[in-house]
Amino acid sequence: MKIVFMGTPDFAVKALEGLIESDHEVGMVVTQPDRARDRGKKIQLTPVKELALASNIEVLQPEKVRGNQEFFQALKEYGPDIIVVAAYGQIIPKEILELPRFGCINVHGSLLPRLRGASPIQQAIVRGEVVTGVTIMQMDEGLDTGDMLTKKSVEIGSMTFSQLHDTLAIMGKELLVETLELIEGGKIIREQQRDEEATYTTLIRKQDGKLDFSKSAVELERLIRGFDPQPATFCDYKGKSMKVFKAQVLVDEEDNNKKIGEILSVDNNGILAKCAKGRLLITEIQMPNKKRILVKDFIKGNSIEKGEILK
Repeated sequence: MKIVFMGTPDFAVKALEGLIESDHEVGMVVTQPDRARDRGKKIQLTPVKELALASNIEVLQPEKVRGNQEFFQALKEYGPDIIVVAAYGQIIPKEILELPRFGCINVHGSLLPRLRGASPIQQAIVRGEVVTGVTIMQMDEGLDTGDMLTKKSVEIGSMTFSQLHDTLAIMGKELLVETLELIEGGKIIREQQRDEEATYTTLIRKQDGKLDFSKSAVELERLIRGFDPQPATFCDYKGKSMKVFKAQVLVDEEDNNKKIGEILSVDNNGILAKCAKGRLLITEIQMPNKKRILVKDFIKGNSIEKGEILK
């Protein structure tokens, strides 16, 4: 099949790799415009663009696809049999959805209809989902509402966002190639989503990583894992922002005479803090302008004081 691929971040790279390695023709890659990123504000190529250029595939980077007749004409001239979308970052309009003979399919990082939207991988961890996965869906004009074509699942366990992200990216790559073979062979079975079972996610903001110790230690530990490494969780220690990357839940005893967020102890095991329910043992942190470090190594040359309040 002749394929146009639309994607932008690292999650989409594996899907594009799968297409390039397959017998299909990837004649065009569409990705978001290059942006200035990080402290140096240098213009950086999107991860998908880097792979496309290395594979000698034409790259288009429209600022917007809706109402863009020049872009639409370029797609029309190539004449794809199908458009594959993975974390592209823009809403695909109806005229593009209906252009290829097999329409547009999307590689989505959840088991739809659960966790529709922009941050399904992070939120699967944060919300305490036991199982998540990848769904290949036929795209329509709704937000991840199209018919489901294929699925694969995985247990989350103690995975961080980066670990789950990489697991699902590889899973999506494999499932995508399998799905294209079923579509091309006329063997695909479409399953309509049950909207009453749908849950939604939104874009993750930096402030969403603020640790609120009035919540349970279980909730905070999930948030820490779900935001590792980006955008990272944080709290205030003596007026300084402390990023927290790893922690454990301790529920063996309560400290009813202690304040919420109070540091109960500091040693090589970590920083033990009181939560509304349970205690959180913080084991890996990053202070401003410092490297990410284990607490046991940090306290060799720095002090974290028992009795202080993490806010």
